[in-house]
Amino acid sequence: MKKENAYVVGGSMIRMGKHRESSYPDLAVPAVLGALKDASIDKSQLGAMYCGHAFGGMLTGQRISKEIGFGGIPIVNTDNACSGGATAMHLAVNAIEAGEVDVALVVGVERLTQFGGGTLPLVGEDPEVQQGIVMPAVYAMRAQRFLHERDATRTDLAHVSVKARKHGRLNPFAQFQSEVTVEEVLMSRPIADPLTLMQCCPTGDGAAAVVVMSESAYRKHKVPAAMRVAASELHSGEFVEGFRDMLWPEISAHCAQDAFEAAGFGADEIDTVELHDAFSIAELVYYEALGFTERGGAVPFLREGRSTYGGDVVVNPSGGLLAKGHPVGASGVAQIVEMLWQLTDRAGARQVQGARTAMTHVTGGGIAGFDHGACSIHIFESVR
Repeated sequence: MKKENAYVVGGSMIRMGKHRESSYPDLAVPAVLGALKDASIDKSQLGAMYCGHAFGGMLTGQRISKEIGFGGIPIVNTDNACSGGATAMHLAVNAIEAGEVDVALVVGVERLTQFGGGTLPLVGEDPEVQQGIVMPAVYAMRAQRFLHERDATRTDLAHVSVKARKHGRLNPFAQFQSEVTVEEVLMSRPIADPLTLMQCCPTGDGAAAVVVMSESAYRKHKVPAAMRVAASELHSGEFVEGFRDMLWPEISAHCAQDAFEAAGFGADEIDTVELHDAFSIAELVYYEALGFTERGGAVPFLREGRSTYGGDVVVNPSGGLLAKGHPVGASGVAQIVEMLWQLTDRAGARQVQGARTAMTHVTGGGIAGFDHGACSIHIFESVR
């Protein structure tokens, strides 16, 4: 049976930041209402809802739907660490392609201020967690290895954050909207050597939502601006004992390979990408893993301006997780909203001119013996 095409026809998000007095529904409802309005549909037209989060507790999606006043349809909650929202999107796309649903709502939401600051809690049964490992330390080890193996300097790491803040200053939804210098990044508070505070994504709260339709529903509703889902991939990590190449995240590389195969084109045809830059080193590593440059080519790719406006591909035009913020379960959906705005010429001052193709990439979770617990990649095409 021929698969239905899936289209993203509406999207919205709230500004990422510290919303200490808000509940999960408080955060999500404005994003959901905004997405429905953007798609020009009523809540009664929804056939299913998929809600991604990591720390929202039981029945997060149902708690949100209650506040909006709809129910009776399937509501699926997904916890896949940082990939929770992107996993919700993957499930929605699968349901639409299978002909099970015509109109789906995808929500990503997270409230990290509930933890009062510091690093996020990891699973206590993990042996490395029991020894005190935290995510900044994991990425600091990658950074140390990168500096050792590549012709790279600490200034290169800092330049990633400088670029992110430069993009983020144009994004009214970003947690940080001011530029910084290399010197400011390097002189910010040390977190895990060689990473400083400004090279680590801020924790916070946020929510984003998109409406996804089957092609038949899309044609019927005559939505003026949308993007087609060219590929939707979800991979889990593979357990490996002993040595692992910290500069080659195979889960992202393999997921990207499958996504490009499904889309029918490669990294060289992607105009803009929102990738998982939870720490400055991550962006450099993912340039290579996602195929935007050859292995060992990340540093010149950055230095030559090939990852910003006027380059090969605009990486994280929203400011990425380093500037926009990283409310874990919301991030994957927020990436998709940004790409919708880019591919429908609604990104304002940060618009990537002529963007026709886009990609989102998010990984989730740290478990001993795994590169990452989950990775989800989506590729989109404009249908303007």
